[in-house]
Amino acid sequence: MSDMLAPEPEEEGEEDRTPLLLRGDHPIDKAVPICCSARLSLAIWAFFGFFLLYALRVNLSVALVDMVEPNASLTKNTTSKMCPEHSSTPTIPRNTTGKKYAWDADTQGWILGSFFYGYIITQIPGGYLARQIGGKMLLGFGILSTSVFTLFTPLAANLGVGYLIAVRALEGLGEGVTFPAMHAMWSSWAPPLERSKLLSISYAGAQLGTVVSLPLSGLICFYMNWIYVFYIFGALGVLWFLFWIFMVSDTPETHRRISQAEKDYILSSLTDQLSTQKSVPWEAMLTSLPLWSIVVAHFSYNWTFYTLLTLLPTYMKEILRFDVQENGFLSALPYFGCWLCIILSGQIADYLREKQNMSTVCVRRVFTMIGMIGPAIFLVAAGFIGCNYELAVAFVTISTTLGGFSTSGYSINHLDIAPSYAGILLGITNSFATIPGMVGPLVAKSLTHSNTVGEWQVVFYIAAAINLFGAIFFALFSSGEVQDWAVNGYHLHRN
Repeated sequence: MSDMLAPEPEEEGEEDRTPLLLRGDHPIDKAVPICCSARLSLAIWAFFGFFLLYALRVNLSVALVDMVEPNASLTKNTTSKMCPEHSSTPTIPRNTTGKKYAWDADTQGWILGSFFYGYIITQIPGGYLARQIGGKMLLGFGILSTSVFTLFTPLAANLGVGYLIAVRALEGLGEGVTFPAMHAMWSSWAPPLERSKLLSISYAGAQLGTVVSLPLSGLICFYMNWIYVFYIFGALGVLWFLFWIFMVSDTPETHRRISQAEKDYILSSLTDQLSTQKSVPWEAMLTSLPLWSIVVAHFSYNWTFYTLLTLLPTYMKEILRFDVQENGFLSALPYFGCWLCIILSGQIADYLREKQNMSTVCVRRVFTMIGMIGPAIFLVAAGFIGCNYELAVAFVTISTTLGGFSTSGYSINHLDIAPSYAGILLGITNSFATIPGMVGPLVAKSLTHSNTVGEWQVVFYIAAAINLFGAIFFALFSSGEVQDWAVNGYHLHRN
């Protein structure tokens, strides 16, 4: 199999095996430093957007612990007594003015999963709309609507569990367009040799949002009231929207402050990669094996990610027996490691492609294998260390940290195989990858009614097995080449 991304136009006589678009010979193609550039500015504002997006998504995981009456939750009643209490929290009285609700473990599972029922609906429409109208407004209003509905969460909870589930599903509708919209914007903004670093910066905000939101939500619940978790993060999301509207543009051509040199560099680097046709080649797209390899990898990775994201606070509390405040800090630790890994792996991936001439498909496969098999090993190990909570936290942290490599693997492979349709492709893969968010927590909750270590080991086994399958499938069938259906009148010549 040829490992190139896309060959140079034939009249330039470049060999088909050229791993990337190395266009330094053209006078207008001279690489413009990324520092202080318009494309870096876009990455940073996107970083803050995804930071808030994930803060809005995960804060309920912590707040829910304080929203439920202690004796109403089946999980609370069956807290494992195998491990000793490890609470070292100061004896400051908790603010108990927050209202409590009689929701059992299954109801909590539905509340946590309801977000994804809205999220899955707008994935493909989001990618399609981003291609038609641009990703800037779509992403902006997606985060704005999520923020507004977050502000209404306490009211919805007070009205009844049905209203809360509906509001969370509506939040999901708003968030569903964001990743496809961002991918669509990067298809016009990211030079091929900078894709890993630019996308890793923007999407790393999601991990840092988790890092900050989990402990901060715990502190807010502990010292204030759980309703402020939703008011504070919701208000910040509205504020971000105002900056986003004025600071970024859909394409380099429409950006008011971009230098001519940077604009020329970006546009020339994307020559022969983008399609101008308005219609979408749905049949060729949906029968593309490289696309389905991303689907399988994305689904597999998200099974582990979402299971941990929504249930790690519960595992910490019920098995390792930490107080909710400590719970927030320790729950956030794995995502801090993942955030660091995403930033570093993005730099390393582009270094390997640009300086070491490593082919795109090789980089994507290697980083996906590390980012999926590594977490599977440490996740299984985490279930075997009994009450050694330091080791449990260490293993889960290493597992989630290694997962950060996947961001420079399958996660941005959409832009390698079809830049013009990257938003739509991400909508397709993320639709499948949202299913674990809906099903994973329900499966895990149903398997852990008695909250024994053995039950949690089964949860970890399932996640690890799915991860392993996804990594192998991607390694066998992925591609690093622009697919022939993704560009106009441009066909790849395979050796």
